[in-house]
Parts: sequence; structure tokens; C-alpha cells
Amino acid sequence: MIKKTISLIALLLLFATGSFAQGKELKVYISADMEGVGGVSTWDVQASAKGREYEQFRRLMTLEVNAAIAGAFDAGATEVLVSDSHGDAQNIDVELLDSRASVIRAWPRPLGMMQGVDGSFEAVVFIGYHAREGRADAVLAHTFSGDEVVKLNGLEMSEAGFNAAIAGDFGVPVVFLSGDQTICKDARELLGPIEKAIVKQAIGFHSARMIPPGQAQALIREGVKRGVERRKDLKPFRVTRPVRTEVRFNEIVKAEVASYIPGVDRISGNTIVLTTPDMTTASQFLEAIESLKP
Repeated sequence: MIKKTISLIALLLLFATGSFAQGKELKVYISADMEGVGGVSTWDVQASAKGREYEQFRRLMTLEVNAAIAGAFDAGATEVLVSDSHGDAQNIDVELLDSRASVIRAWPRPLGMMQGVDGSFEAVVFIGYHAREGRADAVLAHTFSGDEVVKLNGLEMSEAGFNAAIAGDFGVPVVFLSGDQTICKDARELLGPIEKAIVKQAIGFHSARMIPPGQAQALIREGVKRGVERRKDLKPFRVTRPVRTEVRFNEIVKAEVASYIPGVDRISGNTIVLTTPDMTTASQFLEAIESLKP
């Protein structure tokens, strides 16, 4: 009778600790842009809604995202959230999107390209990313609107760096990035030995050597799987708090208008600075000034 009682207690403890239940949730967050998608080299033809090849490339963007979703589930993901983060944020074909994932679309949203990420996620994946404003040998290199340079605590950031810092505030590491060779190199230098897929070799701002879409998608699926599996080996990218966000606009009037916001300092004709307690607030600030009209 004593043995039976002990066995029953042990069984109850297993249920209580979750050992008898399914494994822990593994949530993966995917932020998807278009300029770094395989085959994309110009806004006029591929990456603009008015481009003659846009419909083809929004499909290819969706297929690259699907490859990432598949890689995440190959690695044991239980949930995947996708952020459509290019242009008007309504590019991903929702009918073609892998039905195992959900998607966030359209603007505005306080966390921008990272809307929906929080501490419940285990890994972040960047698909179709590109190098920062002014970077050489990079396809369509720009930062956010293409009208600015952004620094965090004095360090110039690409969209990948800024977005990784948002994820880092929640303790979530970036595990994978796809794009051209320049952003893949820059991201690894900033974020550590994340997995990558070089889906094109940039020659200049528009020109690049492309690989077949199927090959690009296979690289993404394999790389995301490895990245998610290695998530415990990769560290979240954290910036020191408080966060000093500096934005240098190409258009001087934008800096003038942004300086009307309480707490914003205009340190030169086209440069403004705001110090915030964390990256969530820094993102909200950036999203607000992105909508300013000169």
C-alpha cells in the first residue's frame, strides 16, 4: 500500500511539473522585408507596389517567409508570428502564407517591424533584410524611410540592428537573417554568430548576382532550422539603458518639426536626439517621427 501511495504521489508530481504534458511552447517571431528577398534589385520594378514585377515578388517574398516558417517548425516550433514589414506592410499573400503561422499587417504600430514580439518568444528571424543607409556594395541600402540615419547610443544602426535591440529588450535573440552578403556580414559582426542565408551577391546599389528562388528558399529553411535549434547559444542584443536615439534626416525640415516634440533636442540643422528609458519607447518615438511630413 505504501509503494502504491508513493507511486501515485510521483505521478501527480509529474503532472504538476508538466513532465507528462507536451513540451514547452517554442514561439518564433519572423520579421519580413522585401529589399533583401532573392531576385529583388530595384524599387521601380520589384519592390514597389507599382512595379511591373511586384506581384511576382510579393509571391516570392511569401515563399521565403514560408521557408522560414517551415524551418522553424522543423526545429520544433509550436507557434510562429510573422510581421509583414515592407512598404505599406501589406505584401505577404495571406492565401499563400503557411497556414500554421499568423501575420501582422499594415501601419501604424508602436513596435514597427517588430510589432507583437515579447518575452514569450524564444527566437527572432529576419527575412529579406538589407544593409543600412550609405553602405557600399549592398542592394537598396537604406534605413527605414530611406530619409535618415539612425544611431543608438552613438552606434549607427541598420534596421536589423534597431529591431534586434527591440527583441533584446525582451530577452529574445535573433537567430537568423537572409539578404545580400553585406547585411549578412554586418549582422554577424553586430549580433554574433547567427545563422544566415546569402540569397544574392550585391555588385552595386541595384545590380546583383542572383540565385534561383528555390535554392534561396532551401537555404532559408535549413538556416532557420539551425538557428532555432541553436537559440540557447545565441545572446539577445541589448543596448545600454537609457537609450539615446539619434536621427539625422536628409530633409532639414523634418528635424525642425520633430524638434517641436517635448524632450527632443535638435543638435544640428538636420539631427535630433531623444533619450528614452528603453527600446519600446525608442521605437514608439521613431514610428511617430517617421510619419512626419516636411
